Amino acid sequence: MIKEKVAVTKVKEGIMTTKSEIESLIYLLEDPDPEVQTGVQRRFSELGEQAVPLLDQYRSESINDSERETINNIIYNITIGSLYEEFSLLSEQGIDNPRQLERAILLLCRFGNPTMRTEDYVRKLDQIARQISSDIAYTPSVQEKMQILLQFIFRELRFRGDSKDYHNPENAFMDRVIERRKGLPIMLSLLVIFIGRRLSLPFYGVNMPIHFMLMYETQNREILIDPFDGGTIVSYDQCYYFLKKNGIEPRPEHLQKSSELDILSRCVRNLIHSYTKSNQTKKVDDLRELLQMIELKG
Repeated sequence: MIKEKVAVTKVKEGIMTTKSEIESLIYLLEDPDPEVQTGVQRRFSELGEQAVPLLDQYRSESINDSERETINNIIYNITIGSLYEEFSLLSEQGIDNPRQLERAILLLCRFGNPTMRTEDYVRKLDQIARQISSDIAYTPSVQEKMQILLQFIFRELRFRGDSKDYHNPENAFMDRVIERRKGLPIMLSLLVIFIGRRLSLPFYGVNMPIHFMLMYETQNREILIDPFDGGTIVSYDQCYYFLKKNGIEPRPEHLQKSSELDILSRCVRNLIHSYTKSNQTKKVDDLRELLQMIELKG
């Protein structure tokens, strides 16, 4: 009790030393006093990213879901500025090829997990590609290469669509899709595209309304693939019927290869939709700002 009173006084007066200060601030995260909460939030803002490593350590060690979520939000608020800066730099370089799109999609994961290291997931994608690379290399048929990769991703590794909790934000972040092995159609498509890039396989995204699709190019045809249905090959007629059934008049551009910026914009919109459903207004506003930044570059 004495320790808490001393910590409260220090938060209000703003005179704490950095190391002990962070520990006391974490201790006070659940304090009901609004003045203390204001002081805690202000002080974390002043400390900035130097506070993140210890906050991350406390978060990983905590067994309390509410406390973990509170710490995650504090880390998010501290790091959102630098995240915007990284996106701005990436946009200036141009998000116009699969490699740059992968960088943007992995960077986007930090809206859900602010301390995620993108290089860790680049290595995970590299590892998945290496597992199948020899089978791909020794198969002469371009279409057989496609089938081998789809079989590996959707059958052996068991990546799948999450139909039970479709709008869960975790289905829209590539790091969580890789860890959980389930997600939205667009994220499953991007997983295949990113692995396909490493194996020189011509997979592309198709920004079809309602349901994102995959496309694979051979010399004489374009093959449409439904990633949400285990990598099943579908016909153009099936896609037209699906659109009409859902009240959308099909147009040729609905089934054409999509640009990297259009894919990224759709990923951001999916997150806005998911966070709107869960009333996380701060993240909705931040993602709308990011979407505006992306569309200005388009």
